[in-house]
Amino acid sequence: MAVYDAIADPVRRRILRSLADGPCRVVDLREALAAHHPISRPAVSRHLRVLAEAGLVVADERGRERHYRFDATPLDEVREFVHELRSARHAARPPIDDSMLDALDTEVHRTKRERRTTALVDEQEESA
Repeated sequence: MAVYDAIADPVRRRILRSLADGPCRVVDLREALAAHHPISRPAVSRHLRVLAEAGLVVADERGRERHYRFDATPLDEVREFVHELRSARHAARPPIDDSMLDALDTEVHRTKRERRTTALVDEQEESA
């Protein structure tokens, strides 16, 4: 469930988009986000912590700096879930064949004809 919680936030999704282009530092991410979301470096760090707990972000130490990179592996769970939903939807509604629609059309016309015939017989009985 951590992956779903992590990608639920639009700021975290934007961070993931930035990291998909390559590793970044917190300051670089803050600058990339500034155009869309005014955000502080501590706020970016908190978002990165949530993403790291979900396994979507990995921090690499480079001297005194941390460079964060995107790891898409946890998204396989989301991809499988969406695939299951799509498969279930298609399995629940099999495709409708044209011959089935032709049969339905024939049945509708037959029912209309029977109703007209019944109405004419009723009118004739009432007149008699």
